Amino acid sequence: MATGSSTFFGRTARLVGETSSQSHFQQAVLRIGDYLIYLSLALAAVLVLVQIDRGARLVMLAQFTLILVVAAIPVAMPAVLSVTMAIGARALAAMKAIVTRLESIEELAGMDVLCSDKTGTLTVNRLTLGEPVLVAAADGQEVILAAALASVAEDQDAIDQAVLNGLEDASATSAYHRSSFTPFDPVGKRTEATVEDGAGETFKVTKGAPQVILDMCQPSAQERAETEHAVDELASKGFRTLGVARSTGADSWSFLGILPLFDPPREDSPETIRRARDHGVRVTMVTGDNVAIAREISGRLGLGQNIRAATELTNQGEDDVDASVVEEADGFAEVFPEHKYRIVKRLQGLGHVVGMTGDGVNDAPTLKQADTGVAVSGATDAARAAADLVLVAPGLSVIVRAIEEARRIFERMNSYAIYRITETIRIMVFVVLAMIVFNIYPITAIMIILLAFFNDVPIMAIAYDNTWLDPKPVRWDMRRILTVSTVLGLIGVVETFGLLVLGRTWLHLDAAQIQSFIFLKLAVAGHLTLFVARTRKPFLSRPHPAPLVLLSAIVTKVAATLLVASGLGLVAPISWPVIALIWGYCLVWLFLEDWAKLATYRHVELSGPGHRSFLGRLQMPLHAYGTGRSGRSRR
Repeated sequence: MATGSSTFFGRTARLVGETSSQSHFQQAVLRIGDYLIYLSLALAAVLVLVQIDRGARLVMLAQFTLILVVAAIPVAMPAVLSVTMAIGARALAAMKAIVTRLESIEELAGMDVLCSDKTGTLTVNRLTLGEPVLVAAADGQEVILAAALASVAEDQDAIDQAVLNGLEDASATSAYHRSSFTPFDPVGKRTEATVEDGAGETFKVTKGAPQVILDMCQPSAQERAETEHAVDELASKGFRTLGVARSTGADSWSFLGILPLFDPPREDSPETIRRARDHGVRVTMVTGDNVAIAREISGRLGLGQNIRAATELTNQGEDDVDASVVEEADGFAEVFPEHKYRIVKRLQGLGHVVGMTGDGVNDAPTLKQADTGVAVSGATDAARAAADLVLVAPGLSVIVRAIEEARRIFERMNSYAIYRITETIRIMVFVVLAMIVFNIYPITAIMIILLAFFNDVPIMAIAYDNTWLDPKPVRWDMRRILTVSTVLGLIGVVETFGLLVLGRTWLHLDAAQIQSFIFLKLAVAGHLTLFVARTRKPFLSRPHPAPLVLLSAIVTKVAATLLVASGLGLVAPISWPVIALIWGYCLVWLFLEDWAKLATYRHVELSGPGHRSFLGRLQMPLHAYGTGRSGRSRR
């Protein structure tokens, strides 16, 4: 078993460590970027061809087209989204959850299954020693003393501390000299010490999983049956058990007895599990304890009674994990570290976004494989290095709060993505069509640069925006994002065309004033569109925009208004009544855009992911999380 585990983890560590494919966040940014780049280049090509046919000056046309394309391509998107995640990571750190990889915030928001260790995470990890069950020992203190000699006080291990605290005479171990000690490992499942007593006799003591200690002692069938019955009876009451043995010769051992240990559930665990379930996250307990203990604790926590032994994970071959067992189980018992890895990988193969908690060196491959690896409080350095999220407070409640914050961060990124695509379509399509239809430059190159400044730089305030908390796991849905943003963008094109016609035919503005007229309209409509895009509900509903988002919108729009009112040598000035007309026009269209947004969301949700619109053929939703890190590991 040990050799097989070593080979397994050596191979796994190499495979996981070497893969470096893109994260879902990177895929989403590239997908959006590709969409806007292709759209911008196609429109630019049409514009250039039409204008060349009309005899336009090539230098001016090339300069304008280049600036237009550069402004349309979302070069700031990775920066804005990264800043949003970085600020969110700081908020998570204040919640005692340290993010080691920014992209993991997105995966935490989409997590729908959390595989959790029991000890120290679901329970308090504060063991109390029960009344020993005697087998070969004369009394309970003989069993406890032997177990204490196979314990180390300095390691502050919960089991060792419980055993040592069970000694009636705390100095009893000082009469013995320990010459060697083998610490506990998840494969061997026991500790062992070689000790010498005051009379100079050398012997060995060991403590560990009862079934392992029993196998070492080679008891009779009756002794084995009685011992296993005692273990099962204690387990049904929620007691963990330690087998304790002492050597009686070179290769023989005597089974002294059983030490019951009880680790009560954390008081906040049932409520935390209920909250996780309300958020669409199923908590699955994974423990090395036997099935009876796991079932008892699981019942107390409200997780369910369908606890399966790790031996049920495979049907035939080593990697042939039974999907029905993994999918339906409320928890797994008698688990070795490699079982954790297989559980995570199989759940990912079934389409789940999986989180896994761990604290030991052998948990590192599993923490890397999981979509969100969580190193719990007190984890080893190896586990922390492999994890995406490092908890510095005990229990699961930290993870649930982190999930809530991650979903808010994701909503901010989603809102910005919709806004940025909408603005690119609004400006690029309008400018190209206006030049083709009216053969005019509706805005100047300097205005395009100013628009990028007024719209993109303050938008980083979205990292502080208030968002609603989605009750379900959230994932990048490119079909929905592109559909909603394209609808909003095309409405913006119609809106701006209407104002252009109004300025030309009713207000009779000259060419320079028309450019200022359209510039202010695009600037004012920019942040107003953000207020529409930031929520799937009516834009006036709660949660309202954060003060910083409102302030950034007010400052930039006031600056744009003052610019066109005064000119400042950059634009042709226009009168205040005309400015008021633009503001009123944009506010009316704000409500029309919001109505269209709500209708589009209803259509997208009713049509479902199988809907094959022209956008549906363009994109594939980024919800194929089933590959997990086996398909996109990037470490």
